[in-house]
Amino acid sequence: MSQNNANIIKRSMLVLAGLLLFAMFIVAQLINIQFFEGNKYRALAQKYTVREFPIKANRGNIYADDGSILATSVPRYDIAFDPTAPSDKNFNNYIDALTAKLSLFTGKPQNQWKQNFVKARQKNRKYIKIIRGIDYSDYQKVKQFPLFKLGMNRGGFIAELHTERAYPLGGVLRRTIGFDRGKGNRAGIEGAYAMYLKGKDGMQKKQKIKYGVWKPLSDINDIDPQDGYDVVTNIDVDMQDMAHQTLRKQLEKYEADHGSVVIMEVQTGAIKAMVNLGKTQSGNYEELRNYAVYETHEPGSTFKLFSLMALLEDKVADTTDIVDTGNGIYKIYNKYVRDAHRGGLGKLTLKQVFEHSSNVGTVKLVYENYKTNPKKFVNRLYNFGIHEKVHIDIKGEGKPHIPDPKDQNWSGLSLPWMAYGYGVELTDIQLLTYYNAIANNGKLMKPYLVNSIKSFDKNIKTFEPEVLNPSIASKETIGKIQEMLKGVVLHGTATNIKNPFVSIAGKTGTAQTEYWKGKGQYIASFVGYFPADHPKYSMIVVVHKPNPEKGYYGNIVAAPVFKTLAEYIYGKMPREVRLAKVEPKISEKTEQIVEKYKTVMPDLHGLPAKDALYILENMGLKVRMNGSGKVISQSIPRGTRIKRKQAVELKMS
Repeated sequence: MSQNNANIIKRSMLVLAGLLLFAMFIVAQLINIQFFEGNKYRALAQKYTVREFPIKANRGNIYADDGSILATSVPRYDIAFDPTAPSDKNFNNYIDALTAKLSLFTGKPQNQWKQNFVKARQKNRKYIKIIRGIDYSDYQKVKQFPLFKLGMNRGGFIAELHTERAYPLGGVLRRTIGFDRGKGNRAGIEGAYAMYLKGKDGMQKKQKIKYGVWKPLSDINDIDPQDGYDVVTNIDVDMQDMAHQTLRKQLEKYEADHGSVVIMEVQTGAIKAMVNLGKTQSGNYEELRNYAVYETHEPGSTFKLFSLMALLEDKVADTTDIVDTGNGIYKIYNKYVRDAHRGGLGKLTLKQVFEHSSNVGTVKLVYENYKTNPKKFVNRLYNFGIHEKVHIDIKGEGKPHIPDPKDQNWSGLSLPWMAYGYGVELTDIQLLTYYNAIANNGKLMKPYLVNSIKSFDKNIKTFEPEVLNPSIASKETIGKIQEMLKGVVLHGTATNIKNPFVSIAGKTGTAQTEYWKGKGQYIASFVGYFPADHPKYSMIVVVHKPNPEKGYYGNIVAAPVFKTLAEYIYGKMPREVRLAKVEPKISEKTEQIVEKYKTVMPDLHGLPAKDALYILENMGLKVRMNGSGKVISQSIPRGTRIKRKQAVELKMS
């Protein structure tokens, strides 16, 4: 028995010793973790429960030239609640008042809010998303709700800020403003000037509450974001809006596929308006793509300017040289060049060939002077520079194409086809830039949309006008081309847009497109500048694939848009500029009206445009004229008392 007791005691001592050793091991491990490896495990725990989240910087605004906002970042707030944060006393005292406010704010029944919060508190849920995407004023209201006003730690209030890009003009200018979706997916002004606009992100630490849910550790940022700079453009909002509406109406009228309008300041190259409208599946017209910048196409007759410029610059022909267009048909290698005028135009001077847009006359002049040396013609075009991009300051400019005799697909038809705008490809902005150079006495300006970069009132960077070529051709040639462009409107293919209010110089274009698929698709265009003698603005209007049954010629489809916009813009010019361009002789009757009427609207019916304009501007009114000729109606009736700077609209015959 004693032997058994001894064995039991021995075994017990061994077990006790083992337990003691195990306990000592545990204590040693705890000491090791606490004092030697604690930082390691704390960091590991922190890594998986706390993370740094970027706080997006407010993107800079994009402005028009008058300070109107074209694009801005609008703050939006998501509101969450930690129902475990308040003390029992605060939770019980304020839960009813809080849920009553939330019910009024959201429309969700109060009892549902209360049940959700009570249940979440019981289950120790620390993060419940309750409101999404409210603006700053609503955020301030919600922040003052009962319990929430105690803040994050005592009231469980959690607010998370993000921004959304807003465009006050809606879809107007959408493709020119563009977007920035990250590297490799940028377009327009937003993309080209992303480095200035985007700013520098901040940082906030958040703690993981459950899978996929992170709660901010405090309502103060660890690193505050730095807002982006603002971009100020050359865009004139009034011109942009008028161009948008005028083009859209014309596209609807002619059931076209898409179209564009670009307006440029002659002396600087500043883009004042850029409209691109395409037909949607629903039949509406929206800014789908920036056709004016990216889309190259055969320009057709507007390219004749460069063909005849080459003839003049190489001195192989002059404006008074005669060419016989015969019956309007010219055969080359079993192919036919035809004039739009049935029966032909007979004998024409080179100037008349341009003014009446004779395909036969243009092709005969170019072909007969360069057929033995087509490289000479192409080199002259290259000297003008039209084979190169104009490097507008947004991405996506299409690459122009001017055929060369060394090209593999060059043929005997390449030269004559080039002469009247086929086989060559240009974008609208490229074509406009070179017509603008003609208006600018040969000086080629780089087209640009952005004027400056600013931070509040501080100027960070200014973009000055840039000369690409001081003279694309001799002064003599430029002068002759200017007269030819005036002649197109005075007695050529665009006499339908001639008016006494503003003089226009330009060229019509009617080009077949997708002719390899069959007949019946056209591109109608008009490109030029105004006022013709002292140009201020150049403009291009291009309409793709109008319904040919309704009309497809450039003078019918595109030129009226140009005329409407030229009249509108001219009406906005300073008074002294405009009055210098209308006939200076004012009738005695008009002078008497000016003397008699100061604060009361006179009867203007039957007066010529120049007289009506003279009277109203002397009264200090803002005038808008629709049409040309004589006044047939006035928006302010005769005898109405008026105020200075009041707007009045006149309809002309």
